[in-house]
Amino acid sequence: MTLYARRSTADYQAIDAAHHINAFLDQAALNREKPIVMVKGKGLELWDSEGKRYLDGMSGLWCTNVGYGRQELVDAATRQLQELSYYNLFFHTTHKAVLELSDQLFELLPDHFSHVIYTNSGSEANEALIRTVRRYWDVAGKPQKKTFIARINGYHGSSVGSASLGGFKFMHEMGDLPIPGVVHIGEPYWYANGGALSPAEFGRECALELERKILELGADKVAAFVAEPFQGAGGMIFPPESYWPEIQRICRQYDVLLCADEVIGGFGRTGEWFAHQHFDFQPDTLSIAKGLTSGYVPMGGLVLSRRIGETLVEQGGVFAHGMTYSGHPVAAAVALANIRLMQTEGMLERVKNDTGPYLQRCLREAFDRHPLVGEVQGAGLVAAIQFTADKTSRRLLDDEDAVAWRCRTHGFDEGIIIRSTRGRMIMAPALTITHAEIDELVQKTLKAVNKTAAELG
Repeated sequence: MTLYARRSTADYQAIDAAHHINAFLDQAALNREKPIVMVKGKGLELWDSEGKRYLDGMSGLWCTNVGYGRQELVDAATRQLQELSYYNLFFHTTHKAVLELSDQLFELLPDHFSHVIYTNSGSEANEALIRTVRRYWDVAGKPQKKTFIARINGYHGSSVGSASLGGFKFMHEMGDLPIPGVVHIGEPYWYANGGALSPAEFGRECALELERKILELGADKVAAFVAEPFQGAGGMIFPPESYWPEIQRICRQYDVLLCADEVIGGFGRTGEWFAHQHFDFQPDTLSIAKGLTSGYVPMGGLVLSRRIGETLVEQGGVFAHGMTYSGHPVAAAVALANIRLMQTEGMLERVKNDTGPYLQRCLREAFDRHPLVGEVQGAGLVAAIQFTADKTSRRLLDDEDAVAWRCRTHGFDEGIIIRSTRGRMIMAPALTITHAEIDELVQKTLKAVNKTAAELG
């Protein structure tokens, strides 16, 4: 007996057109184009309803860190569904699955973290961040510290609060955002904005913009600076090495919380458990999701430093927060199995010392001299290819979004899934990728880039 009724691809596309408003797309245009219907995944491979195979170079949506179809995670979910399919963290209750997960999670985290608020997604984690940080400052006796500073083109989710923290103008225009108490500074995007400055000079200058904004607003009014260690949906931009040390100095000097959005960077992407460890700075909070369960079931969380967590516990009394599915037992069981699978198979060590360096080397060998490519950025198993109109001056393409989208489409035609954003081609394959699969990913990406370059003449 099959799980679903027998339908044609056209039937499924008609259902999608009739009932869905899909994410970040013109739905009318998608209805004309027709979506690809994915039906099966194994390892890094996906198959659509027409039987075409794709190598997934994006881990779904930066989340299937251990690949598709891992029986260990299916078994963990099944066992938990049979034992305790649901219970909540209200009513003075808890459950074993979430306690085992937390015990394991804090073994991975640096010692200055102590507490976690579980959510169902990264967007929810960043919604919880807004309320939790403001509540912390209330309890700490500084209720006037309410303003959040974030970055232009940073991405923190698509709910009202999280999209406000994010710095995408087109999202703000669709919802009268940002909400009050959220302001933005520039992004550390040297290739586009560095001008004549060296990367080191530009990194420090970007960080000093935070200091100027704090002084403009008044340090007594600023609650936190929120940013991704590397910028994900905003272009997979790695800041210069001079950036994060200066950001940390400024936050500590003015008593501003440093909040790292690790929704994409967490759980092995750079070869460290968390991306802030790759960049060597110490945040006060971590927003986590995606790789926590490798996308098998929804789960996220807001991790708090001892400073914040212990203050809320010892002085805060009742904190009026919580969601029906916070710390869901099935999600917790899958997250625990996911972390243990990464440990058992030595995935992080392989990413850091083998497959990560191999991917980065292969990309640079393929694209450093390509006339359409200005630079390659990345570390571990995350990378971006920057398109340029002129390599010497770093001039960007006038229609870079359209060009990158066309390249993404060529990638699908070649049977690979990579992402385009802001004139950059992005990849973030599962941590289980092999050298042979890296070779396929790079070679087919090169074909897609070459086709794009040929179209540009």
